[in-house]
Amino acid sequence: MPIRQLSETMINQIAAGEVIERPASVVKELVENALDAGASRVEIVTVGGGLNLIRVSDDGSGIPEKELALAIARHCTSKLADDIHDIRSLGFRGEALPSIGSVARLSIRSRTTSSENAAEIGIDGGRVSAVRPAAANRGTTVEVRDLFFATPARLKFMKGERAESSAIGDVVKRIAIAFPAVRFTLAGPDRSTLELPATEDGPEGRLRRVAQVMGADFPDNAIAIDAMRDGVHLVGHVSVPSFTRANALQQYAYVNGRPVRDKLIAGAIRGAFADVLPRDRHAVTVLFLTLDPAIVDVNVHPAKADVRFRDPGLVRGLIVGAIREALANAGIRAATTGAAGMMAAFRPGAASYAHGGPANGHRSYEAAYRASGFSGFDPARSPQRPLDMGDGFGEDEQAAFDAGPLHSADARAGQNEAAETLLGTALGAARAQVHENYIVAQTRDSLVIVDQHAAHERLVYEALKNALHSRAVPSQMLLLPEIVDLSEEDAERLAIHSETLARFGLGIERFGPGAVAVRETPSMLGETNVQQLVRDLADEIADNDTVDTLKERLDKIAATMACHGSVRSGRLLKPEEMNALLRQMEATPGSGTCNHGRPTYIELKLADIERLFGRR
Repeated sequence: MPIRQLSETMINQIAAGEVIERPASVVKELVENALDAGASRVEIVTVGGGLNLIRVSDDGSGIPEKELALAIARHCTSKLADDIHDIRSLGFRGEALPSIGSVARLSIRSRTTSSENAAEIGIDGGRVSAVRPAAANRGTTVEVRDLFFATPARLKFMKGERAESSAIGDVVKRIAIAFPAVRFTLAGPDRSTLELPATEDGPEGRLRRVAQVMGADFPDNAIAIDAMRDGVHLVGHVSVPSFTRANALQQYAYVNGRPVRDKLIAGAIRGAFADVLPRDRHAVTVLFLTLDPAIVDVNVHPAKADVRFRDPGLVRGLIVGAIREALANAGIRAATTGAAGMMAAFRPGAASYAHGGPANGHRSYEAAYRASGFSGFDPARSPQRPLDMGDGFGEDEQAAFDAGPLHSADARAGQNEAAETLLGTALGAARAQVHENYIVAQTRDSLVIVDQHAAHERLVYEALKNALHSRAVPSQMLLLPEIVDLSEEDAERLAIHSETLARFGLGIERFGPGAVAVRETPSMLGETNVQQLVRDLADEIADNDTVDTLKERLDKIAATMACHGSVRSGRLLKPEEMNALLRQMEATPGSGTCNHGRPTYIELKLADIERLFGRR
């Protein structure tokens, strides 16, 4: 077949295959156009999951009548000057409208602020109609009917109406978070309407918009993020570790106001929460990156959902460091949803809640346990020892928590002062231990229940990690060096990071072109697959310019040691031991969850307890 020039319609249909994947893609492009036009109100109406009708109306600046024909022409845009690296708008390629018009019936009706009349133009499967007068308020209304009628094969790949409507809703919510000062409404044929009233720009208004989209629970369980490094600014909110979801759909990321689904950002979020979340749970996050447009490429894919950073290591390091610092500075916080579940369980007729926990009966590792500084623990003491009123739970030991008679007024004043001080702490004063695993504590306005094994597991783990990363990791010399064949690029990347790897106990050096020799491995790893470890590290350095794979393996071993080295369920504790545990939890970052991501405590406010008993 001879080479020939494709028709304009076919070119647009090919472009539509990349830009317009489903009805949600159309909504995304049209809403972005409205926002680029300065709209303060955007209304979306859909029928048939967007396949029958999509109508997007805005009160933006509008399109002049003489430019309507250009608006639907390929590669025509008002958003890009001469520098492709200086992109400050959501759209810029000039492909969306002609692509939509090539596969659907498209009409655009618009009126500018300075014009007394509106004008309209249409495209029907690539055939353009003449511009004609119309009646309309200021702004633009775009209607898309019979999507993919010109390419019926694409219709076979569409999901059901409900799934397509859900995808449209997700797109609108994702965009709306970045523009809190804009009012959004989305209406469907089932009379269901999503309304997102305008708030105001700034952190507070943005958080209120996030609450509109993600629910009122998120602000109460969120930690603010604000960090800057080398001209890259990161702001937003992340959930406390005990407030999680089963998938990552509620992780929202924005680069210069543009919603993105970026693997580097998603990986950085996973890395930041690696120590505090189980593998099957995901944090809830809303993160905004602001940086010079010249150091980020948004022209990677026609859908503009992917970006490429000039310095990915910088961006990843900023996200991981900022989140971990925020979690550490936030102190100890429990998710409010834990108390809500507890309240529901107490109500008459509520379903019982099953709580899973680690198996009991493992022997404690005394050294690992003592590394946490919790010196009150005696590993020789039997966990099956029966309760003895003279062994830690008699009147003498409980005097500090009793309102009973004391020997003198001075003693009473001193102990009341001590008890009052404890009540003012985050986790309060220990009052009792129930079922040989749960510590019941009291603060001034709440009741706290602590899982002693989960809590101490976190304390031991943090102590082991600090010891592990405060000095070089012990290594073991290999009898014969292990030669790993790699590409020249991977070998060079590993050589550049050799000093960092040596700190973690992995000794490598170049061994000719395209190979490295491994002479030492971390002692903690024991017998390990050196070839696979080195290749994994090379892949990670290529993707993220980090060597976190090795660190994560060592941290996983530390977590296993902490699990076995912590106080077990069934271990009877003295009051001073319980209070010592509570104080260490308050001083330890991340102690709101154990190493496996389960909550270590639940707080129930006094007001909630009083409501249970009808006092409020």
